[in-house]
Amino acid sequence: MSLHLNIPAIVSGLFIIGVVLLDAFETVVLPRRVTRQFRLTAWFYRRTWIPWQRIAAHIKTPARQQSFLGYFGPLSLIMLLAFWAAGLICGFGLLQYGIGGHEQLAHEPITFARILYHSGQTFFTLGYGDILPISTMARVLSVFEAGMGFAFLGVVIGYLPVVYGSFSRREIQISMLDARAGSPPTASELLVRLAGRSEDPSIDQLVLDEVLRDWERWAGELLESGLSYPVLSFFRSQHSNQSWLGALMIMLDVTSLVITGIEDIHPGQARLTFAMARHAAVDLAQVVNARYDPQAPERLPDADFEALRTTLAAAGLKLRSTDEARMKLNKLRSMYEPYLHSTAKNLMVALPPWRHPAKMRDNWQAGPWDRIIQAKGLAVLGQKPAQPVSAVSTDDHF
Repeated sequence: MSLHLNIPAIVSGLFIIGVVLLDAFETVVLPRRVTRQFRLTAWFYRRTWIPWQRIAAHIKTPARQQSFLGYFGPLSLIMLLAFWAAGLICGFGLLQYGIGGHEQLAHEPITFARILYHSGQTFFTLGYGDILPISTMARVLSVFEAGMGFAFLGVVIGYLPVVYGSFSRREIQISMLDARAGSPPTASELLVRLAGRSEDPSIDQLVLDEVLRDWERWAGELLESGLSYPVLSFFRSQHSNQSWLGALMIMLDVTSLVITGIEDIHPGQARLTFAMARHAAVDLAQVVNARYDPQAPERLPDADFEALRTTLAAAGLKLRSTDEARMKLNKLRSMYEPYLHSTAKNLMVALPPWRHPAKMRDNWQAGPWDRIIQAKGLAVLGQKPAQPVSAVSTDDHF
């Protein structure tokens, strides 16, 4: 039979299929950042994240706001896969409509809507058989589309475990930071808790170097997974006072202080960790399309710097206080703070301060039964609890 080709439909279908397949390849398979100006996945996230962000801005309770934002990462991943599938179905539908050669049961007229339905059932290999390809080109295209549907299913099966595996490795180190640096973690708390663990300064140096070496490796893995799987930037930590951005910030803060100069601490490993962490901060800021903010607030004014020095000195850590040292610290801060501030602003993440003015309770110290257990213990001693007993969620302690 003779076919009447619809050239615009064929060209449009080939273009859509090509764009979707290229985008899926760059997102799932290609292990490096793509610097091209327009990317379908980047466009998709800009169009979905901005309204989600605006809705979150109206949630006043910080814990609930972070919980709402936490849904975006996993949900957007499912939405992106559905977006790709819809694009492929539409593209193949245009191709099928353009080449023609189909017949519907009861000889009903073939419309584009029915061809789109046929493309969908072919892609998902339903095979109802109510619309039949009767030309050679239409049959070949149907077989090819069905194979593409199987390949798409394989991508979904293989992609999700890899993404969640990378997320899990990232979060293990962040969770371990709780007991080392507080909740939320700060640079001063990490140094204070690591200081003076032994009477021999060389042993303290070894402990600090081991911690910084682990975080150098973590920053390298963060960079690799963040570039390979950009959606991980939107995945939130288990607790609202923890984040990968906060962990990266305090590692850069800690290494900046050590490089600036702390008595009896050699800065060798700190320089290596700073370099890796700063590399991650710069590249991941570009992944989330961060923009430089000249109005970024000052994180360490003079009064806070003096308070930081006093806190460290109380733990036996003498930070250099000369003008040269302060200039060196400011220069190091300027290398990473603007990037992390802009990234945090884009992702609606709160960055940690250099130090907490008051003592904070760690996440591991909180639990939903604590008040009940405490009240029970006081009752045994014949005392009354200081406040009414109530069962609270773990996040309420934070």
